[in-house]
Order: sequence, then C-alpha cells, then structure tokens
Amino acid sequence: MIIRKLEERDNIPMDLLLLADPSKSIVEEYITKGECFIAESEKQVVGVYVLLPTRPKTVEIVNVAVAEKHHGKGIGKFLITDAIDVAKTKDYKTIEIGTGNSSIGQLALYQKCGFRIIGIDYDFFIKHYEEEIFENGIRCRDMIRLSKDL
Repeated sequence: MIIRKLEERDNIPMDLLLLADPSKSIVEEYITKGECFIAESEKQVVGVYVLLPTRPKTVEIVNVAVAEKHHGKGIGKFLITDAIDVAKTKDYKTIEIGTGNSSIGQLALYQKCGFRIIGIDYDFFIKHYEEEIFENGIRCRDMIRLSKDL
C-alpha cells in the first residue's frame, strides 16, 4: 500500500471524503484549501485524508476515511501516521484533529496515535449540519478536538 498526494489529474475520491464528513460543500472547501492524500492498494483508492493549515505552524487532519470494505486492516492508523510524518516534513509544530462525540472508534485511534483531547466544540454538528448524524446509536452533537505536538 502507498500513500501519495492527490494530483490534479486524479479524480477526487468524493465518496470516501463524504464518509468522514457528510457535507459536500464543507468537503469541497477543505479540498481547495488543503492538501489531499490518498492510500492506494492494487491501484484502488482505499483511504484518504486532507491536511489543512489552520494557524502558523499548525495543521489539522480533516476528512480521514477508509473504504468500508477495508475497515479493520490498520489503514486508518497508517493514514494518521502518514499525516503526522508529512506535517513534520513541512515544519509544522502542532497537528490537530477533530471527531464527533459519537465516533468512538476514531476517538480511540487518535489517542493511540498520541493525540490528546484539548477541547469540545459544543453543538458543532447541530449548528453546521442540516441533517442529524447518528453513529454507534449516539447522536453526533459535539466536536471533540485533539492535538499532538510534533
């Protein structure tokens, strides 16, 4: 498996990006402001993430997603590790990531990768998304913010 930066000639893996964020307009904004990276296995895109500069020396990982048929294979961890490595090579000092309060698996993964919870954006998903989001039988309301020093 390889991870590489999405090139202009490549198709944007919108189906995967929408797994991580159901708002097409928000995803399109991330794509124009950040750098998109894809994980490929046997010439198939199996994962994606976007690095989005937010403040001086700080970058955020947004839209981390793995194709559903490839869940449980360690691809998510591979993507997060790659994002951390790319951020270091670009001389960022802090990398951040956010996830919904209902995203239990993602929250565990990010902490296993060294991220620490730094805050909660209360009612983030209620304010910014028209449709309700449910995961693991829990309504997604709040954005859990995590950070890692590089």
